[in-house]
Amino acid sequence: MVTHLRLFADYFQIHVMDDEADGDLSDVWTEQAVADGLGVTEEALAIGTAVNVNVAVSVHVLAARPDDDTEDFNHVVEAGLNLASGRLVVLGCTDYFPDAARFGVPAGWIRIRASRRNLDAAVDADIDSDNVPETTEQLRLQVWPAPYSPPQVIKRWA
Repeated sequence: MVTHLRLFADYFQIHVMDDEADGDLSDVWTEQAVADGLGVTEEALAIGTAVNVNVAVSVHVLAARPDDDTEDFNHVVEAGLNLASGRLVVLGCTDYFPDAARFGVPAGWIRIRASRRNLDAAVDADIDSDNVPETTEQLRLQVWPAPYSPPQVIKRWA
């Protein structure tokens, strides 16, 4: 299943979390997390963005680990998330939580791969980056059941 969203990346971030998480990601943005573009708690992830405007987000709910296609992206990170409720929520950090997109996923530990592309064009266009697809930052979230493993940067955007 694939769902396409357009989310406001206020404060340069998109949130991905369990529906029952408290949603407090205020302490995750360490210097390393900013460099990695990934802030992590057990129940929530903050995915960094290159721009502070709307980004194109696609959510892919999968049955198993996807193939590696990192060459198609600028920056790729992965992290585990404990999804106790079985409902994954994806939203901009200042979006109204009750209106956020929700996805049914098996309860328990899942893995999320966040792959971002079009970053140079988005940064160059700055506040106007979301005006046309050619300059809009794209974030693909792939989600699948997997035992916990530590977060990792698979590919780093320079």
